[in-house]
Parts: sequence; structure tokens; C-alpha cells
Amino acid sequence: MSRQSLILLATLGSAALLAGALAFQYIGGLAPCHLCLQQRYPHAVAIVIGIAALLIPKGLTWRVLPCLGAIAALTTAVLGGYHTGVERHWWLGPATCTSGSIAKLSAKDLLAQIQAAPVVHCDQVAWEMFSLSMASWNMLASVALVAMWLWAASKP
Repeated sequence: MSRQSLILLATLGSAALLAGALAFQYIGGLAPCHLCLQQRYPHAVAIVIGIAALLIPKGLTWRVLPCLGAIAALTTAVLGGYHTGVERHWWLGPATCTSGSIAKLSAKDLLAQIQAAPVVHCDQVAWEMFSLSMASWNMLASVALVAMWLWAASKP
């Protein structure tokens, strides 16, 4: 497989994963938690890197851009692995996945806060297939994307 084909596949892979996450949110009605949102950014970065790698002719960036794409895919894979651990209660998630202190809120302010924001906890699985959550699937797919990026970087 050619370098360009591998870069295109890796770029389209990140685009498909990002589009899938957005479809679950906007079509399926599944509001993302904080960790879900964090997993999206590296895919967007990988897409930009992939487009640049496809457009820039052979030169200094020949191996650098695919390596950067691999780092972006690895970042989202690590985040997906971390999120999987939070979902399975292997470790605690970040404080942004739970509610903050309500000690200084009046009952009226608390009610307004509750009604204004959907409550999405990082440690609850919103969707799964074959006993794997979206975070787990993202991790597995992103590891495959890392391999594609690295394979592209090794091509002459």
C-alpha cells in the first residue's frame, strides 16, 4: 500500500470516528460527557495533519507529518483507554465528570443549574456493542490508526 493511501485511510478513519461521535450526539441524542469530548479533539488534529500530508509535496515534512498523525491518534487512544477505565470503575474520573460544590447556591440557583445542563457522567456507559463502550471502540480503532500513520511514515 502506498504512503498516500495509508495517510488517506488514517485521515478518513479519524473523520469517520469523529462523524460517528457527532451522529450519536446530534442524531441519536446521546449527550457526550467531558471525556467523550476530549477524545474528539485529537481526531480533528489528525484530520488536519492528514490533509496537510496529502497536499504538501515530498520534503522535510515527509516523515514528520505522519509521525504527528500517529501522536494525535495515540492521544485519543490513550484518552479512550482512560475513559474505559473510568466507565468500568477501575479508577476515578476527573472532577469535571461529576457535579461541583453546591454549598453556596440557593435552592433557586441550584434548580436553575440542574435544569440548564444535561447531567452526563463519565463513569456511566451511554452505548455499547459487544460489551465495549464507545470509548473502548475509539481506543481500539485509534490504535489501528496509529499503526497506519506509522506505516505511512516508514514508506520511502
